[in-house]
Formats: sequence, C-alpha cells, structure tokens
Amino acid sequence: MDTGLKGKTVLITGASRNMGRLAAIAFAREGANLALCTSTKMKELNEVADEARALGAKVVAQRCDVASEGDVSNFIAKARDELGTVHVAINNAVNRGAEGPFLEESYEAWVTNFEVNLTGPRNVCRHVLPLMQEQRWGRIINLSGTSPFLGGSVSKGMAKVGIIGFTRGIAREFAAHEITANCIGPGTIDVERDDFQKPKGLKAGQPIRRLGKPGEIVSMMVYLSSENAGFITGQCYLVNGGMYFQ
Repeated sequence: MDTGLKGKTVLITGASRNMGRLAAIAFAREGANLALCTSTKMKELNEVADEARALGAKVVAQRCDVASEGDVSNFIAKARDELGTVHVAINNAVNRGAEGPFLEESYEAWVTNFEVNLTGPRNVCRHVLPLMQEQRWGRIINLSGTSPFLGGSVSKGMAKVGIIGFTRGIAREFAAHEITANCIGPGTIDVERDDFQKPKGLKAGQPIRRLGKPGEIVSMMVYLSSENAGFITGQCYLVNGGMYFQ
C-alpha cells in the first residue's frame, strides 16, 4: 500500500526509545524525512537519527522539552529551515511519573504531568498547525490510553481524557484545511520501562492474552499519517487487546 509519505516530514517527540524510536525507523522506511526530539536522551536519539539517515532520510535531531514553548518553537523552526515544513506531528512524549497514588503525589509532579502530557502537545500543535494550514495538508497524532475508560491513576487519567478532548477540538477546527487529528490509545505494551512502571500482569478479562507489541502501535501511526486516512479525524483508536471496547 502506497502511504504517500515519501518526501514528507514527520515530527516525533519522545523519539529516543520504544515506540518513538520504532516509529522513526518505520517512517524513514516509507521515505519520509524526520524531525526528532527528546528531553534527556540525546545519545539514544542520535543513534535513532543515524539509523534513519542510513535508510535515506534527512533528519533533524534536537534536545527539546515539549513543556517549554521556547524549546518547541526553536525545534520546529529548525525543522522548517532544514526540512522545509512539517506534514505530520506525532506527540509521543509523555510524563510516565504520573502513575502513582494521588495522595502521595506532590504538587510539582502534578504540574509536570500536566505540562508534559497536555501543554506539550499544545505547544507542538501551536507551532506546526500554521505550516499545515499554509500547505493545506497535515496529520496530528496524539497518544491516549486505557486510563480514560478504565480509571487509571488520577493524574494519568486526567491527562489522557484531556488529550482526547484536545484532539477532537483540533480535528473540528482545522478540518477545512485538510488537516486531520486522531488519537491512539495503547493498552499495556511490551516496551522498555523503569522498574516502577513495569506491568504487574495482564488485566483480568483481556481477551488477547499477551502484551501488545510496539509495532502494533506504530503501524496505526503510519496508517493515520498516510494519504489513505484523509477522511478519518477526531477518532480515538484503542489498540489494547480488547481490554476495553469503545
């Protein structure tokens, strides 16, 4: 299937490992150019960039804290200057520290959760949407999860409900410019995690009795970014092994 992504520029936040890393390589294989960022893991990000360049992609790789509008503005300006524009923006960066008990969470942790998981996508969209409007084509992809539907931790659930509402607002407001916005809601995916984040087992009643594979999320990213998905917007696709039916 021709995705129509050859020569387009795909921006991926949180691209140094796991789904972000795999997505970068998948889009490079589709012939896309890449704008990649991480807040801390530059060594790993540069390795991803080198691998993508070996596949023929032009790559901008930069440290960027998505919670900082200044960082995001500089990152996207560099992507525009070196790659021409941005066609696809995947808001993959998350704050995974927002998964503990509410009464044990500090105010600072609450604010960080909000800034990374909600203000981050806002900052990225605020700076890529004018480019997408100008070219009358664009794709926004955000990451939700099962917390909005099953009731995860308070902070995580708040952020993931919020990103769905954010996505649908963008979808409605910018549809006239041939810009789509969609969410992907992963279940428990087999990725590299810090010890406190490691899953304690499969959810009871999950029909598909295994963890999800990162590639199963990335394939949805590629499809929703493609020319073939131009009539899909404002949706939240749950890739969760049947953990929750929407």
